[in-house]
Parts: sequence; C-alpha cells; structure tokens
Amino acid sequence: MNKELFEAIAILEKEKNISREVLIEAIERSLIQACKIHFGKSDNIKAEVNRETCDFSVYAEKTVVETVEDPVMQISLKDAQTLDAHYAVDDIIQIPIKSKEFSRIAAKNAKDIITQKIREEERRSLYEMYATREKEVVTGVVQRYMGKNISINLGKADATLNENEQVKGETFRPTERVKVYILEVKSTPKGPRILVSRTHPELVARLFEAEVAEVKDGTVEIRGIAREAGSRTKMSVYSNDPNVDAVGACVGINGARVNAIVNELRGEKIDIINWSENSALLIENALSPAKVICVIADDDEKVAQIIVPDYQLSLAIGKEGQNARLAARLTGYKIDIKSETQARESGLLDEIGYDASMSGEYDDYGDIYYEDEEEFEEEFYEEEISDEQ
Repeated sequence: MNKELFEAIAILEKEKNISREVLIEAIERSLIQACKIHFGKSDNIKAEVNRETCDFSVYAEKTVVETVEDPVMQISLKDAQTLDAHYAVDDIIQIPIKSKEFSRIAAKNAKDIITQKIREEERRSLYEMYATREKEVVTGVVQRYMGKNISINLGKADATLNENEQVKGETFRPTERVKVYILEVKSTPKGPRILVSRTHPELVARLFEAEVAEVKDGTVEIRGIAREAGSRTKMSVYSNDPNVDAVGACVGINGARVNAIVNELRGEKIDIINWSENSALLIENALSPAKVICVIADDDEKVAQIIVPDYQLSLAIGKEGQNARLAARLTGYKIDIKSETQARESGLLDEIGYDASMSGEYDDYGDIYYEDEEEFEEEFYEEEISDEQ
C-alpha cells in the first residue's frame, strides 16, 4: 500500500471536502501529462491508481513490429520476446514506466496539475457550501475594514459587508462576532464571492426562526416585516394553532425572546402585531401604539383613510412619519391619517355615520405587543417637545 499517498488523500478529503475520486483522477491525469512531457507524446500511456490501496502504475501500450520506426509507440519483436516468448508481430504489450525516471520538469508539471485541481475543487466545494446557505443567517467574525466595507470571516470563507448593507451608526471591532444575512453567493476564479447584510428585513425573520420554536416549526407564521434598520421594525404574525398566541410566542416570558433579538440588533425597536385577514383591522394594528377611531380601506385601490383622536395624530404619524411609513409598508396600503377634528371638518365622520359617544371604545391598545409602549410614547413626545423648542 502507498501509505503516504493514501493518508494525503484522506486528509484532503476531510479538510478540503474534496471527493476522493476527483483527487485520484487528478493524479492519473498528472502522471499521463508527465509522460507526455518526458516522452513527447502520451497517446499510448495509461495510468491507474488503485482506489483501495492508492498504489499506482504507469505503463505504455506498444505495438510489436519487425522494424521500429517510433520507439515511443512501438517495440521490436526481438525485445518483446525477451519479455515473453509468445509475443508476435502486431501484438499490443504493456511496458511499465517508472515514474522516478521522469525529468524534473515533468515531475513539477505533474505536481502543478494536482495542485491546480485541488484549488479548483476547494473553490467549488466552498461555493456549494455557502450557496446552499443563501438567504440564511450565519455568525461571522469581523476581520478588518476595507475602506467603508467590512470583511467578515464565516469559517471557511470571507464575506463582504458593503457600506449600503450596514446599519447606520453600527461599528465593529476586529474579532467581534456578528450575525449577518447571506444576500448572494457568486462563483469566481478566486473562490466564492459572498455578500452579506445587516439591514435586510429577512435578517429579523431568520433571527425569530432561530429564537422562537413556534416560528421554526411553522405553528406561528411571520406574514410581513417592515424595517428601518437601526431604528424600528414592525412585524405581523399569525398563529395556525388557536391555542397558541402568535404575539406571545414571539415575545417570550418577560420579553426574553424578543429582547434577545433586540440585543443582537443593537437596540433596534421591534413592534409585533397580530396579522388579520380584515385589512382595516390589520391597518389599525399596524398603526399602534396610536389609538384608532376608524379605518376606511379600499382593497381594490390599496388605499386607506384612518381617523385618530386629535391627541393621537402625532403619535400615529410618528417622528418624521416613521410610524405611518412602516405601517404602510407592512400592510401594502397607501395610508392617509386624519385627526378627529380634520375628519369632522371635511365631513368624513358624517359620511361614515360616526357617533362621538362611541369614541371611548378606542381607549385600549388591544391584543398587540410593542417592545416598550411607554418608552415609545415618552421618547416620541420628548422629541416633539425638543423640536418645538
């Protein structure tokens, strides 16, 4: 048994994830190429490597002739019969070739062929490994900044976190571990080119899949996500089991599950609401923590008019329109928000037959979870007062 070759192939197969058969075929081709360089041609050269023992043999098939015209392809009858007296003219015989007799150039060329094949297979293996993980979340280690981009090591390959996929204000230290979403994996001559993101909405979805068992097994579905990375995310969820509370499952006991994700996103606020087939109810939920008096939704045109109490108008719109903007993206509806006074002056309340005595029904937030409702309102109103000053 060729012990050294056997062990080398076993190591490459394990560490580089390269097929044993591919490695053996590369060795066979390299031996034939070495013969071509050594003898000038290789049409009659055969190389075989035993798949079990890794013993290899190289031989030339030569035709027995009376007069030799091409010593590489032919052998004289006299010489053939010294090997075996039964040989006759036109017989094909196999002449063993000792690889040790190859020239230095031929040996180096054979080595280069094997090395090149190993590199090609390693690149292919890495590409296939990460291509299957496209659209998933992985944990990487920050390597270095490359201008405004960041190189992140994913274990066996490096990924690039481009500037436009970074959360504004986030900074990383070398060797810091961070979760990223694999956007795209491309095959290149230098190996797989992996692009990752920290801003993609699916990053949030995948983090919930990893953290919440009910989401992972399909009991709870994430129906929609609207995200402004680094600031706030709104997510609608739905339970396929009437005994499972979708929002509660995502929140966890004392907010443990959602807080773990908030920490991973470095403090980004996450609002979780119940998804509903009723578009008006869905829009109302999406606008929380603002209280809503009425929602008039046009499912064909995908537009909705929302009426809120006067003191809730600023909260419903949000700072710089963020709350309304995220609600619109989450529901897919173009949203027009009016205060109760504005709606009354425009006659909208009369059109829908609104009874002011019923307004007390809208004092509860309902079955909706917000990462921190009080903090949301306090933070918002503090910013409003600051802007006025």
